Amino acid sequence: MAASNAELDYEFLPYLRVYKNGHVERLLGIDSVPAGPDSQTGVSSKDISNIIPDTEVYVRIYVPNISILGNQKLPLVIYFHGGGFCMFTPSSSNYHNYLNTLVSESRIIAVSVHYRRPPEHPLPIAYEDSWQALQWVFSHCNGDGQEPWLNEHANFGRVFLSGDSAGANIAHNLAMAAGSVEPELMVDILGVALVHPYFWGSGSIGSEALYPDKKAHVDRLWSFACPSNPDNDDPRINPMLEGAPSLTSLGCRRVLISVAEKDILKDRGWAYYQALGRSGWMGVVEIQETEGVDHVFHLNNLQCQKSKDLIKNLAHFFNRERPHFL
Repeated sequence: MAASNAELDYEFLPYLRVYKNGHVERLLGIDSVPAGPDSQTGVSSKDISNIIPDTEVYVRIYVPNISILGNQKLPLVIYFHGGGFCMFTPSSSNYHNYLNTLVSESRIIAVSVHYRRPPEHPLPIAYEDSWQALQWVFSHCNGDGQEPWLNEHANFGRVFLSGDSAGANIAHNLAMAAGSVEPELMVDILGVALVHPYFWGSGSIGSEALYPDKKAHVDRLWSFACPSNPDNDDPRINPMLEGAPSLTSLGCRRVLISVAEKDILKDRGWAYYQALGRSGWMGVVEIQETEGVDHVFHLNNLQCQKSKDLIKNLAHFFNRERPHFL
């Protein structure tokens, strides 16, 4: 029986529908843009599959204008897309266009990671895939990896993790793992840039209770993505919870948090900033709030001034000189 005629099992709108025959119909982020040269920015991209054998995990690598790049080594940003863990890919048009713009503006090398997604692959698979993708990228640090663009142009002394929404959550959790792993990673992570990060908890903070419909939607998301531990106070989604692993373990020396005024997740971003600042972590954390906009506004309108300002702030973060004490 065709999937379109199958009996509906359940739906999680506006994200997806799941049918009793096992078919998952995603409703957002289903368009796909091929990798290749971008005429507007001069950025080139390519897809590398088989990052984890026998899975759909792949990365899309972006470099600025190759014709003028020469032998330059540029900061390396490993990026994790959002979408509630269950939507979008690096080839979705909004992410592909954003990475082209970010790479052009920042003069960086970017590696955009596609991890396996719920409900077919519930958490923690996305974390595990992302960690293995990180290890694959780091295998190029001596210039003898699989991918020439990374061997020739990535500066492994200036490595950053970044992401938006659920992707920012992944970036945080990888940085926590990087600070705790034994033996140590072969590469140090200099910084983490979290854009509108998806953190949550079982109790309301700030203004969250003023938006019951939005709150109900976010309340449901973690249990959908992580049915094996559906508690919204799981430390992976609520790292500020008393008793969660100490943020002093965060394995980087800089953190930039971007929040949006109208985003229901905003207060969690501020709480993370405050908790990290008082935790005893030995790095530098900063936060920036964009007024008058909602969650991941920049992905839908890269040409508006507030999106341009957000990207410029990220570019400055990736290219700022390393403080002497780091």
